[in-house]
Amino acid sequence: MDIENTLAPWLGRTMKMIDNHIQDVFYEMDLSLTKTQWVLLKKLKEKNGVPQQELAFLTGRDKTSLTRLINTMEKKSLVARIPSKSDRRINHIHLTKKGELLFKETLPIMESFAKSLQENISKEEITQTIEVIKKVQENLIRKSAKGCGSN
Repeated sequence: MDIENTLAPWLGRTMKMIDNHIQDVFYEMDLSLTKTQWVLLKKLKEKNGVPQQELAFLTGRDKTSLTRLINTMEKKSLVARIPSKSDRRINHIHLTKKGELLFKETLPIMESFAKSLQENISKEEITQTIEVIKKVQENLIRKSAKGCGSN
């Protein structure tokens, strides 16, 4: 099998290119923001005040990396941790006004970028590609459930 002609390296390189492009756009606009931070802003815009544990699930991040991300974003005053009134061990994560403004400022940029990625690609090709990627994700989930070394 020629590994170069499998999905994994193509998906990996494509995501790296997307990450780099978004970073370049944010840098050019003098925005101190990463793609990962933007995704968190988006999730909080959709579901503000979500418990940190649920946010880890929604973003597909482990608790430790999410905690570091929230710490960084708290220092930038983009998010705030609010302890639960009923259980002080639970923190609800909220967008601050600054975070909400930054999200509103960057949403058109991200929408334009997403649109530009799909230039010269038909709706059918986009739908088919999404279906293939979903199958790849299902395979990964199945692999994780069995254990990494299983077939």
